[in-house]
Amino acid sequence: MPPLTSALLSRSTTGSSTRVSAAAAAAISRPAADAAPSSSPPPSRPTPRPRPSPASPFASGLSGRLFGGHRAAARSASSATAVFERRFASAATRNTYDEILTGLGRPGGGEEFGKYYSLPALSDSRIDRLPYSIRILLESAIRNCDDFQVTGKDVEKILDWENSAPKQVEIPFKPARVLLQDFTGVPAVVDLACMRDAVSKLGSDPKKINPLVPVDLVIDHSVQVDVARSQNAVQANMELEFHRNKERFGFLKWGSSAFRNMLVVPPGSGIVHQVNLEYLARVVFNNGGILYPDSVVGTDSHTTMIDGLGVAGWGVGGIEAEAAMLGQPMSMVLPGVVGFKLSGKLRNGVTATDLVLTVTQMLRKHGVVGKFVEFYGQGMSELSLADRATIANMSPEYGATMGFFPVDVKTLDYLKLTGRSDDTVAMVESYLRANKMFVDHSQVEAERVYSSYLELNLEEVEPCLSGPKRPHDRVTLKNMKSDWLSCLDNDVGFKGFAVPKESQGKVTEFSFHGTPAKIKHGDVVIAAITSCTNTSNPNVMLGAALVAKKACELGLEVKPWIKTSLAPGSGVVKKYLDKSGLQKYLDQLGFHIVGYGCTTCIGNSGELDESVSAAISENDIVAAAVLSGNRNFEGRVHPLTRANYLASPPLVVAYALAGTVNIDFEKEPIGVSKDGKEVYFRDIWPSTEEIAEVVKTSVLPDMFKSTYEAITKGNPMWNELSVSTSTLYPWDPSSTYIHEPPYFKDMTMTPPGPRPVKDAYCLLNFGDSITTDHISPAGSINPDSPAAKYLKERGVERKDFNSYGSRRGNDEIMARGTFANIRLVNKFLKGEVGPKTIHVPSGEKLAVFDAAMKYKNEGHDTIILAGAEYGSGSSRDWAAKGPMLQGVKAVIAKSFERIHRSNLAGMGIIPLCFKAGEDADTLGLTGHERYTIHLPTNVSDIKPGQDVTVTTDTGKSFTCTLRFDTEVELAYYDHGGILPYVTRKIAEQ
Repeated sequence: MPPLTSALLSRSTTGSSTRVSAAAAAAISRPAADAAPSSSPPPSRPTPRPRPSPASPFASGLSGRLFGGHRAAARSASSATAVFERRFASAATRNTYDEILTGLGRPGGGEEFGKYYSLPALSDSRIDRLPYSIRILLESAIRNCDDFQVTGKDVEKILDWENSAPKQVEIPFKPARVLLQDFTGVPAVVDLACMRDAVSKLGSDPKKINPLVPVDLVIDHSVQVDVARSQNAVQANMELEFHRNKERFGFLKWGSSAFRNMLVVPPGSGIVHQVNLEYLARVVFNNGGILYPDSVVGTDSHTTMIDGLGVAGWGVGGIEAEAAMLGQPMSMVLPGVVGFKLSGKLRNGVTATDLVLTVTQMLRKHGVVGKFVEFYGQGMSELSLADRATIANMSPEYGATMGFFPVDVKTLDYLKLTGRSDDTVAMVESYLRANKMFVDHSQVEAERVYSSYLELNLEEVEPCLSGPKRPHDRVTLKNMKSDWLSCLDNDVGFKGFAVPKESQGKVTEFSFHGTPAKIKHGDVVIAAITSCTNTSNPNVMLGAALVAKKACELGLEVKPWIKTSLAPGSGVVKKYLDKSGLQKYLDQLGFHIVGYGCTTCIGNSGELDESVSAAISENDIVAAAVLSGNRNFEGRVHPLTRANYLASPPLVVAYALAGTVNIDFEKEPIGVSKDGKEVYFRDIWPSTEEIAEVVKTSVLPDMFKSTYEAITKGNPMWNELSVSTSTLYPWDPSSTYIHEPPYFKDMTMTPPGPRPVKDAYCLLNFGDSITTDHISPAGSINPDSPAAKYLKERGVERKDFNSYGSRRGNDEIMARGTFANIRLVNKFLKGEVGPKTIHVPSGEKLAVFDAAMKYKNEGHDTIILAGAEYGSGSSRDWAAKGPMLQGVKAVIAKSFERIHRSNLAGMGIIPLCFKAGEDADTLGLTGHERYTIHLPTNVSDIKPGQDVTVTTDTGKSFTCTLRFDTEVELAYYDHGGILPYVTRKIAEQ
């Protein structure tokens, strides 16, 4: 990752030829009371703190100030860091592509919108063949090209995408903004708060620490469905949410006022991705007169939902997000792009959910991991923006980095619907048309080149579900009963439960609050309209309400022991359900609103009634959940629902009424009407025209405006949280949720330089494919774990342990949870699986954390031996932070997952690769040796990718490749990691 300080060479927001950016400099280096804006806010977005113009005199003489003062006294001129900084200081202050900076006029004349880097002005025929998604990467590289952070070679790689993408080349990318949710956002804010303390201790102004790019944090992952089927559910669940998360919420509320350039959306406002779609997204930025496409990285995999709006966005891990917040370009592989052509139109009664489940299955089969998927064709014009967002949301489920829909007229209509001003919409259209990023379906599209191609006629999509254990295991509605019966028969697996034939039809009787009840395999116990996938889509939400209306009018009911819930993605949903007059029918069937946030889809479904739980567990019933979410992995929705199906909101209501997934809707009645007649699925299913009419009269622009004008005002419980107004966070040493991490302990302005790794013990000896799930703590806290012991010692009862996710702001918990996965395979244990290791000097078998602390207390360094693809899987910040806190100094592996290797470097851990054809086994390493890594003691003598000799106390010697891949990573290592590096640079101002 390139250095923070070089981010200050990004272009001036004044649009002049002087390329030192005052806005960028002010955002990280000026006291908060003085900070300049880094972007224009979205229309109607509250601006609670005044910000002066970015055209600030602070820019003058900036490069001279950056590396004066403390640095000169602290470091000798011979160090690599000094070389690195001199290179920055002498870097070009003029963008290589300034000659294509072009004014954009308004359609009616008058003052121009601003200036932009014009792709057509390059006069390069390759641009016309580029996918739209790649053009966004190209524009970013051109706009940020300073020949240091981003070079002309990087621009050429993207221009030559057809030839360079198959070679897996890496490019830098600077997203326009960062999106956080509360689980993953808390550690980022903790680190910022900790950096402020460090800067203060170094004698500088802590108000200098602020995000460089806009950061939006939406608190949406903490609400649980504890109370359902009640008019009071929203209030009751919110009270419990605040009781459980008071410390975290108080900390985030402090951050919302302490940091500039950070917007915190309070609990109860909606799901992060829907709020992003309806409110936070700009589509085109106007940053002090410079226009450029909106782009975003987020600490949630479903950040991709914004791709439906033509905004390039995807999920990243915490360290990448923090780096982007602090102005660092992200290193990414230039992706292949799968062109997905859409034709035709969805048939009557077919929903966007049916479409996305079909698309997911197709793309999974095609193979799109690490690629962009770009949709095109006339069929795209038949899809509403909400339908597109539904498809884009599930990119993680089909494995793509993005599922991208370029901007067209439907996008502009959505911007108007959701309250963006006419002037903003005009700017968006004018800019994208001028820069060849707008799709006009009324004209013949220019032929673009894709890495591979798929095509779907929308008329062929039919109603379906996915399950019972994976989102890409699609089942057509007409085949659901037969597929379910085969799942009962099949061996245990993704499509099997291995239930013996003789017990498949068994019925278990129980008493539900004094009422006789029955349950059998396939019976629905959870029916949830939840998740950003669908709640942002008025067509399916109002479709569900129409199903409820027809069912209620016929006298149908949902069995009282089925846990029904409705968790809208924003307050707009309630407004249009109320406007349509249909919410009362959902309430009548038990689909009361339970809260605004992620609930059942992330496992926050709450407990089932004790009688239902007992009936399931005591009789080994394969109970079912039907939810309108995007993930249905076994154990995710609820521990007692072994069968979990993804379905559209209308189908969720239908299956709740049927009470079972073991039904053929074409042939079997869904229930009996109040006059004794059998009611079939077709009797309650609304037509496409019925839904369209209700949407037309019920979903209005004023609903979006009124909802988002008040979004930062919070609710009474949020507003009553009493928090400090101090610049520095007042850490509570007794808190088990928020804790000051030790990243800056005993830090001085002098970087520590290379640290010798001598006679280190091996903490863990791994084989291939150790993932971040194995390394980083997630899920529940095992009562016998070191983390549980820590909590018990502080008086926390087991019922209040909560999860690792909710305690991500406490490094003490997370360090104890690192390598605590019960599926960990460690060669030291000779086949035994679990979170243990051997303390080599004593031969004791200990929890990994306990062994790590024992080594630390004895004054010993530790390393990790690993096989191929170490750190694969989702990028997680704690997969690098945790080992660092445990004292790991180096990881020697056959190969690394790209982002995890970068994260290790960012935390100051040395990544080393065995030479080709070698690994621990071929070299005869058992892990019981002591290891010395022979790195030069002067960082200026270390080069990226150089050979490094490793010796052991048993006489073995072998050569590894040093995987610090850039000068920047060496600078991080010299400083002890990216956070100390950034902190020193800011303190020097």
